[in-house]
Amino acid sequence: MFRIRTTILAILGLWLVTPATAAARRPNIVILLADDLGYADVGFQGCQDIPTPNIDGLARGGVRCTNGYVSGPYCSPTRAGLLTGRYQQRFGHEFNPGPRGEPGGAGIDSIGLPLSETTIADRLKAAGYATGMVGKWHLGVAPKFHPQKRGFDEYFGFLGGAHVYLPGLPNIVFPGLQDAPAAGTPAVRRQPAPIYRGTEAVQEGEYLTDAFAREAISFIERHQNEPFLLYLPFNAVHTPMHATDKRLEKFASISDPMRRTYCAMTLALDEAIGKVLDKLRSTNLEQDTLIFFCSDNGGPTVRRAALNASRNTPLRGSKVSTLEGGIRVPFVVSWKGKLPAGKVYEQPVIQLDFLPTALAAAGVEVKADWKLDGVNLLPYLTGETAGTPHQSLYWRLGQQMAIRQGDWKLVKYSHEFAGEESSEPLSPLRLYNLRRDIGETIDLASAEPQKLKEYLAVWEQWSQTLAEPLWPQQSSAPERDSKQK
Repeated sequence: MFRIRTTILAILGLWLVTPATAAARRPNIVILLADDLGYADVGFQGCQDIPTPNIDGLARGGVRCTNGYVSGPYCSPTRAGLLTGRYQQRFGHEFNPGPRGEPGGAGIDSIGLPLSETTIADRLKAAGYATGMVGKWHLGVAPKFHPQKRGFDEYFGFLGGAHVYLPGLPNIVFPGLQDAPAAGTPAVRRQPAPIYRGTEAVQEGEYLTDAFAREAISFIERHQNEPFLLYLPFNAVHTPMHATDKRLEKFASISDPMRRTYCAMTLALDEAIGKVLDKLRSTNLEQDTLIFFCSDNGGPTVRRAALNASRNTPLRGSKVSTLEGGIRVPFVVSWKGKLPAGKVYEQPVIQLDFLPTALAAAGVEVKADWKLDGVNLLPYLTGETAGTPHQSLYWRLGQQMAIRQGDWKLVKYSHEFAGEESSEPLSPLRLYNLRRDIGETIDLASAEPQKLKEYLAVWEQWSQTLAEPLWPQQSSAPERDSKQK
């Protein structure tokens, strides 16, 4: 009788703790986003002059996606796509906000991630997650666009597109331009935009990348006993080029001063990521945390794209280009014990997949009326599901465009942001086989006219479903005509 009663009590005990235990086992979600990081500038991509042991360790412990993309070739649109799981052109967020979206500028109340859109923070907060963001927002500076109005319980960072790293330095601004100027454009020095804790401006005394690591660690410490989303979009290694003396000394042998500073800034980024990963380990959360890492776009390798001495080898093109150098990025998904360690995944994936993958891990059902473009990558990365997650991937930035299907890519790109001299702003339609020609050097448009016609028709059908841009493009890249030529 005693044994039977003990068994019954044990079963009842299990039943009573199961809901809480199941809730506790829901994974944390951590999104690590670099800014303007070159494709070739981390060790797992072959970099030789910058040690990135922490990012490399993340890749060794997870899945490295060699055909990892972002949905836009520069900052704000890519972030809009990441947070919503939808192509940002569907809701008009095609271009960067530009100067008019800075504090005090015209149009400040209308430029930002549209309020019609639901973010990953909204989704996970509704599912009982603590939600925090540390870093660069760049999705609107008006109060209604503030991160804490878009699903984040906590926020520390800056609202615009760039910020100084060292206390006491002014921002350098080029009027009317979102990024670096043409030669001879006068610069304006002004006080940097505030750093906010929540909605309150605060004084920050640390090197900014280190401060972001500090705040991320604090968030993990405070929420270690509940499932959380931590969105950590660094501004490193975006201009302005600022590094600490101690880190610069490590690269004294590099003669190019900009590359030397870039290396020191990348080292700071890697060290910050390492501190976050160490905190997950020390709080015994590593096995319970799904981590995403990528850059917001390719490295800027031409002056107009906020040149920072990054390298995209073996890709061609820069940030702001629809060539591979603008949209293909270092890309890692890691979940200890759930995803295979050290796996190389070669099918094309995109940062739009972060949201549905995170929701699947959290046990949140995706509804059809959310109209997500991303897909849940978990069964593909584990090998449970064969095939490719996406039949097609698409890009549109003004008159620039691209579509990838399988190994093939059709693209029209800006000559300027490809680093090419030309009297025409745009290339003709060009067709590449990326498996054989990752550097996009052999145009097969003439040899494969039927493929060109087929892919263009698919892209045009997709483009017709998109919204008109909510604000104009703030750069020299060609704006979109009513139809592609």
